[in-house]
Amino acid sequence: MSGVPKSLNLFELLASRWHPSARFVRRAALAAVVMAVVIVVTGGAVRLTQSGLGCPTWPTCTEESLTPTHAMGINGVIEFGNRLLTYVLCAVVGLVILAARCHKPWRHSLTRLGWVQFWIVMGNAVVGGITVLTGLNPYIVSSHFLLSTALLTVAVITWQRTRESDAAPRDLVSRPVRQLTSLLVLATAALIVIGTVVTGAGPHAGDAEKVHRIPLDWQEIAQLHVDFVYIVVGLTVALWFTLRAVGAAAAPRRTVVELFVVLLAQGVIGYVQYFTHLPEVVVGAHMFGSCLVWIAVLRVFLAQRERAGTDPGATGGTARDLTGETADAAPAEPAGAGRALAGR
Repeated sequence: MSGVPKSLNLFELLASRWHPSARFVRRAALAAVVMAVVIVVTGGAVRLTQSGLGCPTWPTCTEESLTPTHAMGINGVIEFGNRLLTYVLCAVVGLVILAARCHKPWRHSLTRLGWVQFWIVMGNAVVGGITVLTGLNPYIVSSHFLLSTALLTVAVITWQRTRESDAAPRDLVSRPVRQLTSLLVLATAALIVIGTVVTGAGPHAGDAEKVHRIPLDWQEIAQLHVDFVYIVVGLTVALWFTLRAVGAAAAPRRTVVELFVVLLAQGVIGYVQYFTHLPEVVVGAHMFGSCLVWIAVLRVFLAQRERAGTDPGATGGTARDLTGETADAAPAEPAGAGRALAGR
């Protein structure tokens, strides 16, 4: 191309012609979060409708056909539809990468986070294929879900980072409060892992035929799962009282309240599915709720520090532009509201 230096690669060429706004980058990152949740919920729908082997092989649907045939019925359509959503997810993640690369100034940290999402998606696609080829091995199915949770984690962090500058983070709370929050995150992670074990041992195997299950009493594991729910709720309440005691900013306290509300709703769904003998729709709602719980926990963790050039209320939805200029500004909190007084 005349007028374009030969040293430019495709990314540099696009960056020289397209300069997305900070708002566009944030919305692209949020779209990646939404798609990460959608892929979890639709993956659950595949299992709950017994469509896990709707396409009996991978990467094609059958040995002779890339797409499901009429004889495979609705199960083949559901399984293949979930595979197609992976391409949509890739497109959204690709948009995040391109938008971060083309924004001026270039945020290298956002580009790297976008590429982390991309490679998690690629790895999980392979794990999904192995899941089919191994006849829905419950351990592989569990790893498939946990990789989806890892994708959701990076997507949420990316979204948060689009609303911050690249300055070094500064804690808004004291170290003991951060340690309590870290314990809450770890307990929630354990809760999710135990939930995958319940799934692997429970009655919804993912296919109407005999499928190998994790050789554990799923009801006993479910009770352990409930025990961890109480631990997470207890830690959430303890964290809220701690934040009030140290005079923490409104934003960190608000995220804890949001987490508590999500936990209560998820608990109600959990008890409903248990006492109604695990109906598919309620189990699907519980999987959606698990995504919301994890997002809420991450928001609690991320709300406890700030970066220079970021409004104190950024975690609540108002942040400075990627360049440090206010974008879509709502009334800011009073000066100093984003600073915990503990230790000062």
